[in-house]
This record gives sequence, C-alpha cells and structure tokens, in this order.
Amino acid sequence: MNAAAPSKLAYQILAGFDKHFRLFMRISRRAKDHFIQQNWQAADAAQRERIALYSQRVGLQTQKILEQLDQPVISNELWQQTKRAYSKLLIGHPQAEVAETFFNSVFSALFRHRGLDQQHLFLHTSVRKRQPFQPEKLSKYRFVGDDPIGALTALIRPERFIQPFANIDEDLTLVWQRLEPIMAANHYNRIELLNSVFYRNKGAYLVGRLIGPRGFTSLLLPIRHSDNGLYIDALLHGSDDLSVVFSFTRAYFMVNTDHPGMLVSYLKQLMPHKSWAELYTALGLQKHGKTEFYRSFLHHLDHSHDQFTIAPGIKGMVMAVFTLPSLPMVFKIIKDQFAPPKTVTKAEVKAKYDLVKRHDRVGRMADTQEYSDFVFPRDRFSQALLEELLKVAPSEIELSDDQVLVKHLYVERRMTPLNIFLDGASQAQIDDAIFEYGLAIKQLASVNIFPGDMLFKNFGLTRHNRVVFYDYDEIEYMTDCNFRRIPQSQYPEQEFAAEPWFSIAPNDVFPEEFGHFLLARPSIRQAFTPHHQDLLTAEYWQQVQQNIRDAIIPDIYPYKPARRLRPPA
Repeated sequence: MNAAAPSKLAYQILAGFDKHFRLFMRISRRAKDHFIQQNWQAADAAQRERIALYSQRVGLQTQKILEQLDQPVISNELWQQTKRAYSKLLIGHPQAEVAETFFNSVFSALFRHRGLDQQHLFLHTSVRKRQPFQPEKLSKYRFVGDDPIGALTALIRPERFIQPFANIDEDLTLVWQRLEPIMAANHYNRIELLNSVFYRNKGAYLVGRLIGPRGFTSLLLPIRHSDNGLYIDALLHGSDDLSVVFSFTRAYFMVNTDHPGMLVSYLKQLMPHKSWAELYTALGLQKHGKTEFYRSFLHHLDHSHDQFTIAPGIKGMVMAVFTLPSLPMVFKIIKDQFAPPKTVTKAEVKAKYDLVKRHDRVGRMADTQEYSDFVFPRDRFSQALLEELLKVAPSEIELSDDQVLVKHLYVERRMTPLNIFLDGASQAQIDDAIFEYGLAIKQLASVNIFPGDMLFKNFGLTRHNRVVFYDYDEIEYMTDCNFRRIPQSQYPEQEFAAEPWFSIAPNDVFPEEFGHFLLARPSIRQAFTPHHQDLLTAEYWQQVQQNIRDAIIPDIYPYKPARRLRPPA
C-alpha cells in the first residue's frame, strides 16, 4: 500500500478541483466585460482558454499526486478508501457532481487503466439526488399587475449592463406587445428571470419563465449592441425556442454561478427534452457533460434491447460510424487506413476535431465528445457491425468474450444525413433544406471555417430542420485557402484533356467547380441558384477572407428572424 493517506489524497484532489473551478469562474465572469466593451476577439480567446483549462488543471493535480505515491500502481484498498473519503468531503459541496468528474479525470490520468469499475471511479454518482429546482435561490419574479413595464424594468435591471440602452422604453414596449397575448391566452400572471446573465459571442441572454396558476413556459430575452447603445433584440418563449439557442451546435455559454447543478436543474425544467449532459455542456462544463452522457448511456443499455448497427448513409472514407437505434447518438471511430484521394493522417483528423471543439461553431457544426477505452457489451453488437469495425479499424478494437473495447472514439448527436433527406423530399422541402445548406456554408465561412468536402452526405438535419456540418477531416481555415477562378484555356482541346492545363497548388480552391458535383439534379439547382449562386464565384470567397482579415465579425442570430422585435435592417 502506498504511504499516502487516503484522507490526504482526497483532500488534495478536492483542493485541485476547487482551484480549477475558481479559475473556470474567473474566466466566465470576464464575459461581462468583453460584452460591455464589445471585445469580441477577447471573448473568443476566453472560450478557448476555458476549454483548455480543465486538462491543464488535471495534469497539474496528477503530477502533485504522483510525487506523493511510493509508486504509481493501483491499490484497491488505498483508492477505495480515498474515494470514500472524497465522497464525505463532497457532502454539501456546491459543485459536488462536477467534483466527482474531476476525481475520475485525475485517477484516469494517474493510471491509464481500463475496465475500472465503481470501486475506483464515480461511474455512478455518490450524490444522493440532483440539486433541486429552487428558483427562489436563482431568480427574481414580478407580478405583472397594472404596470407590466415597471415589472420588466425591475427584472431586467438595465443599469447592470453599464452601457446605456439606445431606447429602453421602446424595447420594453415591444417586449410587452409580444408578451401580453401569450400571457393572456395561458393565464400567466408573473414573469421570472434568472439572476445570472448568459453570455456568448455578441449577445447577452436573460433566461426565465412566464408563470401562472396553470403552469409555466420558458422565456429568453437576447440583448445586443447597436451603434446607438444596447437593445433587446428578440423575445423567445417555449422549450423549442430555447433548445435552438442552447444547441449542441453552438459555443458554450459564459455564466457566473457557484451552483451549476442547481442552475442546470432550472434549465432542465425549461427544456425537458434536453439531456443533463447537453445542459452541463452548454455551460462549458463539457467534461462533466461526458460523465452525464456515460451514466445515461449505461442506464439506457440496462433498459433497452436493440443492437448497435452501422449508421445509415454513405460510408465515410475516414470514419466508421455506428449507432444504437433507440439512442439519438452516433459513435465515430477513425479508420486505420484511408482510401485515395484522402491523404490525411489519424493525428491530423484528431487535430481537426479538436479545432472544432475550440472554434465558434455558429450553430452549424456538431459538438463531439471524445472518449478513450469506451466499453460496449459484445452481445449488443450486430455481427455485420463487428466485422466492419474489425475490417476498417482493427487497431482501435479489443474483443473479449463479453466486451468490445474501443480505444478511441467520438460521440455525436445523430442527425438525418442531408443526402438521404433530399432523396425523399418534396420540392418545398428541398427549397428549405438547400437554403439552409447554403446559409450553413456562408456562416461557417464568415467565422474562418472552410468545410472542404461540401457533399450533402457530410451535412445533417437536426430535429429543428437546421442544416449542420459534421464531417471534419477536410476542414481548413478560410485564410489558409487560395480561392481562384479557373484560368481561360488557350485551346479548345485543353478543356477535354485528362489533366488540367494550369498548375494547382495544394491549397487552391476553385468555387466554379462546386456546381458540377452539387447541382446535377434540377430540383436542387432550382433551390440553390436564387439564394446561393455567389458560392460558385471566387470573388465571394475572397471577400469573406478579407472580412476575416479586417476582423469584421458577423452578426449571426441563434433564433428565427420572426422572433426579433424589429424587422432586420
């Protein structure tokens, strides 16, 4: 047995977590200053800093623990006692559930051990129950009565944003014009808003509820900057509206809270269809989001009987993708070898996925969770899937009599592949989907992301019919690409030659060619041309590159135009 006392180890790991969470919240609190100062580049840098923080702090804590162990070997007695001591320290801790994940991360970093169970890790939480839904500790409410504008003013507290509003009286009048019929129809008589402001990109979001004797509905008020001051841009209500704003395709929120579990319980009431994992992740606690997903995954396996199968759609050249039909997720494994023309390496693919994790996804790229040594029950795998994985990624698979261990994989929300959707869609559905597809490409380009492979099979539709990109092995920064026109041929014969008549560098992109492989079907060309013909010109892409170099950050709204209080300029 190691000489380190279990109680001392437990205390030091919790002290490491507490230090991490203080730093995490320090970065989160800076979001208010970035918003007030309109320092969007600093806001983006803070997102990256906060994402990197967790691994840094786990690494430092692991090193401290290693220095105190006689030798870094697992002693069941030592670590069982350490875990029990840690559990006692977590009683009454305001971030207990997140601290459990930190313990798991430190232990896993120490031993890189596979197949660990509940005796070593908090595979199942020791917290007796989730922090309760206690709005009185997180929010304030006002009865509307005869003075709705006064009630809204008291809740919004415009002065806390320091910068003046351009016309707060007009804003509140527009808000009440939208709210009044909703409240009357549903007998709501009071408005509640969380004390914490949610910051992301160029917006600040006030989140709360409309409440009445028959129940409640969710409410969200986005605040943005104009040339003349702040303004309330929109009014969103209902779980679907909020779900889009809290989507897995967007950057994480910056929120000042010492009770993340309590805040997530509040959000879960507003968006019951969102998983606990999604909500923790939306607050930037993505490592605990992984824990929540894994726990729900184990629970789902215990209460389902279907088998994992190859995911529907065209097989990818880089990833093997499989799914469990009863679970709305896909599992992605990098293949051992890539067929031509793919030239990337495994390490490069991993770097692309890490880039997406750190980048602003603008609602158009799916967030992924990365796992090592993920264990599945072997009897739940179809024989076809098992044969496929052993064929394309044998180095990633270890089999035992009852388990399939995958050394490295990504977990991602399952969507309907765009190519499959288009094959069975009406013209009206094609029009909507292709408009969304072009808009997705433009919004990604505006934040310095070039998708690379723009085939429809690499995009999916969410349940809200938003088009999202999810194949990252060929993405590049826009500023690393060279968008060119195809040079004029000197002789007609050159256009029919097997090889191009002009030189092509590795980073050259010819937008004129996009139409050849995207718009062969007349129904798709009909939907694409009125809105996105500019995507087929080098000049469009060159202008976007210049905007990026000039630090022109676009306004991209995470809600429908109809939700805005004023028509777009």
